[in-house]
Amino acid sequence: MAHSHRSADSPAGATALPAGEPLLDTAPGEPAVRGFLHRPPSATSAGLVLTHGAGSDCNAPLLVALAVAFVAREVTVLRCDLPYRQARRAGPPHPGSAALDRAGLKRAVAVLRRLGPARIFLGGQSYGGRQASLLVAEEPQLADAVVLLSYPLHPPGRPAQLRTAHFPRLRTPTLFAHGSVDPFGSLDEVEAARRLVPARTALVAIDGAGHGLARGTRAPRPAAGTVERIVDGFLAFVGH
Repeated sequence: MAHSHRSADSPAGATALPAGEPLLDTAPGEPAVRGFLHRPPSATSAGLVLTHGAGSDCNAPLLVALAVAFVAREVTVLRCDLPYRQARRAGPPHPGSAALDRAGLKRAVAVLRRLGPARIFLGGQSYGGRQASLLVAEEPQLADAVVLLSYPLHPPGRPAQLRTAHFPRLRTPTLFAHGSVDPFGSLDEVEAARRLVPARTALVAIDGAGHGLARGTRAPRPAAGTVERIVDGFLAFVGH
């Protein structure tokens, strides 16, 4: 059953558009979908499910900024907490939780699809993007395109431990957004990884940005220009 209402962190008198509407959708025997739904004022033909990295949640500044920017371009956005984050408020996912997290993402896609968008896109930051890519590698029909934000190509300092074994099975158009000083993979490593993917790919490279796509270690969130570059790049990539 789905529930939604105006976000508690919305300014008094504001519409639901900037902050999103809290959403909880439950079904017997299925992972719950919990997050925030951003809806344009009028009906839209495209929808995007966005999820977070291993140490974060769906309120990550990057996801919130992207959701607001995408909805301004008439894309419905569901930013959601993966099942491991619903189970506990802090800490990384357990090694055995990845399959359940992918099942949660698949349900989030189904929830968004019920709202009417004809085209569905799927994306995530770091761990969330990795699970999104693994999911569409197994079920390419699930989404029309994927956006991978700071894909964790390998653990920092361990470039031999690549997380790209499934890339040759990625047959869904995929856009990477990646910082030039990301310790989880250099831009050269992203380019090498893109060559493994048989589907159409693109890269939005953010000069001077780290794993959170912010420039500088003390920046709390990505710059507005970075967010716009990602949104513009992805919408051009998918022809929206």
